[in-house]
Amino acid sequence: MRLVCFWIGLVVGALLPAQDIDVAVLPGQSRPLTILDQIRNGHERAAFLKLYRERQPNKRRALAEGFLELWPQSWLLATVYEIASKACIELGDYEAALRYGNESLHILPENPLLLVPLANVEAKQRRYGDAKQSASLALEYLDRFNRPASIEEAEWPDVQRRLRASSHFVLGRIASEEALSETGASQKSLLHEAVVQLGRARHLDAGDQETMRLLAVAQQALGKADGNDPQLPLAVSAPPGTASRARRYAGSESCRTCHADMHSAWLQTGMARMFRPYRPENVIGEFGNHAIFLGDAGRPEAWMWTEKGRHYVGTKGPEGELQKYTVDYTIGSKWQQAYATRLPDGRIQVFPVQYNKLEKKWLNYWKVIDPPGSERTNLNGFYRMSRSTNYQINCAACHTSQLAAKTDSMQPQDMVFREAGINCEMCHGPSGEHVAAMTEGKRYAKRAIDPPVEFGKLDHREYVAICAQCHMQSATRERGAHGEWNYSEGGDTFVRPYGARPLAEFSGRAFYKDGRLRETTFIAEALMRSACYRRGQVHCGHCHNPHPGDAAENPTSLKYTSQPDQMCLQCHANYAGRIEGHTHHSTSSEGSRCVNCHMPRIMNSVLFVSRTHQIDDKPQAAGTLRFGQQDSPNACLLCHHEKDAPWVAQRLRSW
Repeated sequence: MRLVCFWIGLVVGALLPAQDIDVAVLPGQSRPLTILDQIRNGHERAAFLKLYRERQPNKRRALAEGFLELWPQSWLLATVYEIASKACIELGDYEAALRYGNESLHILPENPLLLVPLANVEAKQRRYGDAKQSASLALEYLDRFNRPASIEEAEWPDVQRRLRASSHFVLGRIASEEALSETGASQKSLLHEAVVQLGRARHLDAGDQETMRLLAVAQQALGKADGNDPQLPLAVSAPPGTASRARRYAGSESCRTCHADMHSAWLQTGMARMFRPYRPENVIGEFGNHAIFLGDAGRPEAWMWTEKGRHYVGTKGPEGELQKYTVDYTIGSKWQQAYATRLPDGRIQVFPVQYNKLEKKWLNYWKVIDPPGSERTNLNGFYRMSRSTNYQINCAACHTSQLAAKTDSMQPQDMVFREAGINCEMCHGPSGEHVAAMTEGKRYAKRAIDPPVEFGKLDHREYVAICAQCHMQSATRERGAHGEWNYSEGGDTFVRPYGARPLAEFSGRAFYKDGRLRETTFIAEALMRSACYRRGQVHCGHCHNPHPGDAAENPTSLKYTSQPDQMCLQCHANYAGRIEGHTHHSTSSEGSRCVNCHMPRIMNSVLFVSRTHQIDDKPQAAGTLRFGQQDSPNACLLCHHEKDAPWVAQRLRSW
């Protein structure tokens, strides 16, 4: 019954509004462009729409297989493979279902709507290891991601509940079946796990007869194994309660007294300088000689100049006349800098033109990262001062500290912040109590996660969650009980438990066709896909120091700058004495640097490329053979430009 039930037909929607990149994700936010609109080939779009609307499983499978044959390089492959997989489940062809399902998950792993039915199939096929992984990942993603836009808000609680119940059922079923081949303490442990998981499934879906039957069997078996009455109480693990604790923020200046060196180092970092009130000496853009930005047609669209020592930006008004604006804020300080002006009503609007220090030129930033048709890419429409160019709505959550809304109206002028830039308490938490206690000389007991956070004692999930407050593009911002947008004043921990917008709903510019994330705004999502994070418990602090003493010369805040391999060898020490045997390159060559193969520079940072944090086990040729180097970049070809994907495939086979 669990193999053909409510989740058949639930598909990650390719007809959904596409979320812009590098803006705050807000609940209910949508964009006029849909993901399907990015498919230029009319025949491909028509074929997909026909597939998407078909309801008979045999026809769905045939249409999906026909689509895959005609358009094997489509942006819609994850969804098409998913549809094919679910059709095969309905038809009872489980081997094909698993094959298509794994193809879909290879491109888009974070899909509980597919992981749950696959977990059931894998359990039925006695592929217990795979089934446990699928069910566990489904539960993780159901916790992490918000409602898919393809499912109505009123329907989502029931869908989510039943998906969770099915996942717990799979885990309980596997534990009970594995217990049959064990004895003694191992058998008791597995039976206990079965009772716990099946109890959770029953708690979520009390009417499911299969769960009730298997739970009764597991309870009886556990009772016999313990020598106790087989009528054991139902084991249900309720979610832990959240203690409500009011917390006070003291401001970054309060840290200077005791932590002068660290405070001084932080002041030199990009975080401290992320967003600053205007000062002429902080401007890195070329404003001299009345700089002009030319649009695609070669016509002037923006003017940048100084006047009596003050910096200005001008764009065209509604009649084509020059509109003059003061630069009131600078955004960024390392590779690129944006500028913003403050309106009389308190709104802060970000100019579309930004200055790139590396290329020494002005550019239309949003045109670089947005899909076609995005409103904010039109410089000639800046005078409208729309929400799409507003700082408080789109940028402030990650560029300023302790952002709060004074009202429920979500009007940008009602959103205020305590400090510009990223202050100490955005990472270490509200430290008012700590400052007071230290001032009075009173020591107190605290957990590592309690402010001020002791990062060296956190587990990898807690550590990354703090960094992900700003480095996770998909985090959905919602107003807290006290108006908080990017912080909290109560709760068991200060870290806001942000849900995330499903990755499938972002613009195609977010991904390569092989599924890897393309934009640096998704750096945390990329790391969380990595085996180093999932199995090795890696966190950001293994490689980065957020307030290094050499911030001016070390803009990426890396540890081991003189020994970059040490970032990997600190965990993989077994490779230290056999570098050449592992890399097939001389020890001194770039081909022997760990990051060049496992973290190649393939993530966009506007006009330069950064290293992916989706740390690959090994460069693969299959995606490049299918999609080409542009849509599935291979680390080998980043150095061996004269070679091609077949050469890579041949070389890797010999390794």
